[in-house]
Order: sequence, then structure tokens, then C-alpha cells
Amino acid sequence: MLAVRDHRDRAAFAALFDFFAPRLKRFVMRGGMGSGQAEEIVQEVMLTVWRKAAMFDPERAQVSSWIYRIARNRQIDKLRRENRPLPEVLAHDPGTEPDAGQVVALEQETVQLKQALGKLKPEQREMIEKAYLGELTHQQINEQTGLPLGTIKSRIRLGLERLRHELKAMRDE
Repeated sequence: MLAVRDHRDRAAFAALFDFFAPRLKRFVMRGGMGSGQAEEIVQEVMLTVWRKAAMFDPERAQVSSWIYRIARNRQIDKLRRENRPLPEVLAHDPGTEPDAGQVVALEQETVQLKQALGKLKPEQREMIEKAYLGELTHQQINEQTGLPLGTIKSRIRLGLERLRHELKAMRDE
């Protein structure tokens, strides 16, 4: 692991991969995942090990503990994503088209939302746009931006609170 961390040694990483991949797969499968999902998680974990090798500190944890922690967290993330309730499908009667009042109301709401988004701090707006408009998961945003998950979640939460406040203020006017 130190060779991977300090020198980006591909041969050392290959040895790490060969050693840990089958063990991680068994570990993940014991946690309730199927073979295909387990392989996917193992790939993600080992990619994370390569990308985040600089974060490994042998004084804080053993290599195996560090890698298994990454695997456990990745498995929890996957389970949460799968168990997230899906939005209900809205019944839409193809024979009914929205009337002019509904179209105008939707356009006004869209304008208000854009104005409210414009009042957010840029980092909060960016996270909300990635999560809701870009439909990215927190993990995907983390991989894209390199920001810690806690920072991403905080920015989204604070941005949504501010957005609610701004929209409420606009409605009250």
C-alpha cells in the first residue's frame, strides 16, 4: 500500500487488487449483495483505493481495515440508494391538456425558482443543481468535484433551507 501511496506503483496495486478483490467480494456478499453487485462494489472500492491512496495513514489504520471500511461504506451507500422510495407516478390523462392558467402559473413558478436559485451562494447552487437538476447522487458529486460527502450534504441542506425561505418570501409578497 505504501508503494501505491508514495510512488503510484501499478504492480503493487495489482498485488493489492489480487489479494483483496476475492476477500472483499465474499465480505460484500455476506452483507446481502448478489454476485454482480458485489463485483461492482469491489471495482468501485479498488478504484477508490487507487484514487485516495494518498489518504492512507498506516499510523491510523491497517491496510485491510482501511480497505474494508471503504467497502462497508460503499455497500451502505448502495443499499440506501436501492431502498430510496421512488416518486409516485402521476396519473396523466393524455386527453386533457393543461389550460392557459396552469401554463402561466408553471411559468411564474419557474421564474421564481430561477430567481431564488440566483440568490444562493454559488457553491450551494452548484450542489443543488448537480443533485436535483443533474440527478447525481452525493457519491457521484463527490467523485466529480472531489469534495467530502459531508461538505456536499451540508451545502445541499443549507441551500435547500435558503431556497425554501426565498420562495416563501416571494409568495408572501
